Amino acid sequence: MKIHIPTPLRVYSDKQDTVTVTATTVGEALDALTSQHPDLKKHLYSDEGKLRSFVNVYLNDEDIRYLPEKEATKVTEQDSLSIIPSIAGGTGRPGVRALRF
Repeated sequence: MKIHIPTPLRVYSDKQDTVTVTATTVGEALDALTSQHPDLKKHLYSDEGKLRSFVNVYLNDEDIRYLPEKEATKVTEQDSLSIIPSIAGGTGRPGVRALRF
């Protein structure tokens, strides 16, 4: 199956935008990805081994957090995973709005 890597994390996947892995579940796919590209692990997982809260993983078009089996969800070779990191923004100055109308 294919795993789509977001631009900010491609530096840890040898600049690849897509990595192909062999797996039967979402969890196995992510394990295979981090085995091939170990530097990705610290960006995807906490020290406790859980997906970081700001990392969203989609199986095809479904957020795995809302699938009944989550990371244990079965996958096929035709499926794809997309890693979408949450992004926050602002001015960097508390109390100051980015745009004023």
